Amino acid sequence: MLYPLKFKPIFKEKIWGGQKIKTSLNLDFSPLPNCGEAWALSGVSGSQTVVANGFLEGNDLNEILEIYMDELVGERVYEKYPAEFPILIKFIDANDWLSIQVHPDDALAARRNLGGGKTEMWYILDADPDAELISGFNRTMNHATYLEYFGQNRLKEILNFEKVQKGDSFFIPSGRVHALGPGILLAEIQQTSDTTYRIYDWDRVDADGKPRELHTDLALEAIDFSPVDSYRTNYKTVVNKPATLADCPYFTTNLLDISRETGKDYSSLDSFVIYICVEGEAEIRTGDEIVSLTTGEVILIPAVIEQVSIFPFVKSKILEVYIF
Repeated sequence: MLYPLKFKPIFKEKIWGGQKIKTSLNLDFSPLPNCGEAWALSGVSGSQTVVANGFLEGNDLNEILEIYMDELVGERVYEKYPAEFPILIKFIDANDWLSIQVHPDDALAARRNLGGGKTEMWYILDADPDAELISGFNRTMNHATYLEYFGQNRLKEILNFEKVQKGDSFFIPSGRVHALGPGILLAEIQQTSDTTYRIYDWDRVDADGKPRELHTDLALEAIDFSPVDSYRTNYKTVVNKPATLADCPYFTTNLLDISRETGKDYSSLDSFVIYICVEGEAEIRTGDEIVSLTTGEVILIPAVIEQVSIFPFVKSKILEVYIF
């Protein structure tokens, strides 16, 4: 019988990475001096996370999918994603500006034989004073205007900068130009894809003194120039009631702000559920199984498990992710 699964994170060295994944998320076993990312749940080829608990310990995520199929992810989800787990969960620590970048949508990714596209969302776990990020443009934009500013090295003038603080959330659909600024620690929920088109990298050089590769032409076709009224997700937290942060074909993400025992009935969902603890500490109980969940930990609840109880030890915040 399947049970709540924990996984061993995969740590990624990044030129812009820092120390907060070690110091703030209890993930202090990263050996990297500049750990920019911890992949907490991944089915990406070459970077698959392996189970850390129970009789499936040592098996990677896609191996479990191959064996348990719809019992792991749900019938409907398995029909659509039979070979690769469809969601990637990361923690990201930006100690410097990430490159200004964009991701392709499903159609463009398919034309370029890249598998699926990349839509994602961010939940801010911590932010230094005056920390900011980039999401979209600050004015009506089109190809011609974009190329004019890009060619004059004035790209920053047309980008939308947002001040951020703990608890902020941003939805980043494929095609949206974006970048994280220094002093931000966040959880990222995204489609399973590692395709990024780098537009501008702040004139940085790598360890060999060479500029990092840009993907100017590839990015141009991927950019969505459609205007957006607000780039920040507006939501209201109500203790012991879920608040929806994102709801799209690729994932639904709710914030559970809980102070007491909370029962969850997933009998009609037909999907796996992912819990990401972003604050506090709790126990996850499913029948006779009891699994701890602390800040910085991720648990995968297989689709075959329909009833879950969450017991917070202190007031806790948990991101609940599934495909609806």
